[in-house]
Amino acid sequence: MGLEKGELSILFTDDRNITLLNQKYLKRDGPTNVIAFPMIGPEDDTNFAGVLGDIVISVETAKREAEKQGVTLKYTIFRLLIHGLLHLLGYDHEKSLQEALKMEKEEQRLLRLIM
Repeated sequence: MGLEKGELSILFTDDRNITLLNQKYLKRDGPTNVIAFPMIGPEDDTNFAGVLGDIVISVETAKREAEKQGVTLKYTIFRLLIHGLLHLLGYDHEKSLQEALKMEKEEQRLLRLIM
């Protein structure tokens, strides 16, 4: 991914706590599956070796998604971790359909590497 070193924090939480974060920082109501808080911007060097940011995952939402999609909770957690990591590295599926497809392709590639 063009990054030799980096540090990130991961918080596994519940719907109540991720809802509070979602409201406070993203001004969105309700729980979400994953929120990423980047500590580096697109202008930063890709050889950055410091803190990338924070990834917060609602385990309750992940469980519901896993059941709905007929996959394991482990798969869903890994998918959400990768999704959050890609956000920390500057991917943004909300910019455009092209960006969403690019992010999805990279998410699937990384999932195949670890699953």
